[in-house]
Amino acid sequence: MSYAGDVTPPEAYAAVTGPEEALLVDVRTSAEWSFVGVPDLSGTGHEAAFVEWTTFPGGTVNDRFVEDLRDAGLEPGRPVYFLCRSGVRSVAAAEAATAAGLGPAYNILEGFEGPVDAAGHRAVSGWKVDGLPWRQR
Repeated sequence: MSYAGDVTPPEAYAAVTGPEEALLVDVRTSAEWSFVGVPDLSGTGHEAAFVEWTTFPGGTVNDRFVEDLRDAGLEPGRPVYFLCRSGVRSVAAAEAATAAGLGPAYNILEGFEGPVDAAGHRAVSGWKVDGLPWRQR
């Protein structure tokens, strides 16, 4: 593993709302933020950062990703927790941050929506299913 590790959504929530000043970074696309919702840390005195791993609508990797992380306040030594839809893009984001000397960087397993169930719905696991705070953007 080339990043600090994997955590569950509740573990990530505890870390990014705790005293460490850890940063939650949602790496989904702007369309996902608008149409699916976003994690909401407003009641905790903390804020999430929103940095696309892949761009919308092109779907190409964001070539400014590391710079955008720095612009969001991420610096070496500050823990960062990456969230995507299902926990795949967030692994790539954690690897990129680690390679750039940022973090420690963590992947949030299951992501914001988690995998699909037998009916094709994302209602199995993830940030939303775990009952963690979120809102429409």
